[in-house]
Amino acid sequence: MAFNMYHASVPVFIRGLQNLSKFLAKAHDDSIARKIDFAVLINSRLAPDMHPLSRQIQIATDTVKNGAARLAGDEIPSYPDTETTYEELQARIVKTVAFLEEFKEPQFEGSENRQVVLKFPSGGMTFTGADYLTSFVLPNLYFHTTAAFAILRHNGMPLGKMDFMGG
Repeated sequence: MAFNMYHASVPVFIRGLQNLSKFLAKAHDDSIARKIDFAVLINSRLAPDMHPLSRQIQIATDTVKNGAARLAGDEIPSYPDTETTYEELQARIVKTVAFLEEFKEPQFEGSENRQVVLKFPSGGMTFTGADYLTSFVLPNLYFHTTAAFAILRHNGMPLGKMDFMGG
């Protein structure tokens, strides 16, 4: 069977965000039970030069919505990065999952060979669609969801591997 770009992207993106949502909810519930202000966790980071939890979630959602849109040849929606509460972060995840669920498999036909060009202030990167998915989007999704998990775990939230992997 040939590599299927849709199946290697959209369902994986959705599962990653749903798992992120679930472990974020578990940490939120624990913070309430232990009378920990969740805003402290939202602003927590693993190191001074790393992004806080809120930004990790924003980047994870941006990565997959942008990735799916680029691979499908669709418009990329813009989300302002203004979330400062648990509810706002969860709403962003829900909005991103809903966006991803709109994609259909035929939109990804031939996307493995589509040229994807990313431009940054410091330069740019050019990929085939397959390389973009496997060497940029998926690693970024996993990096930022892992960072979010690690921030929560570092702050004493009772999370384990199965929370990250999902049930």
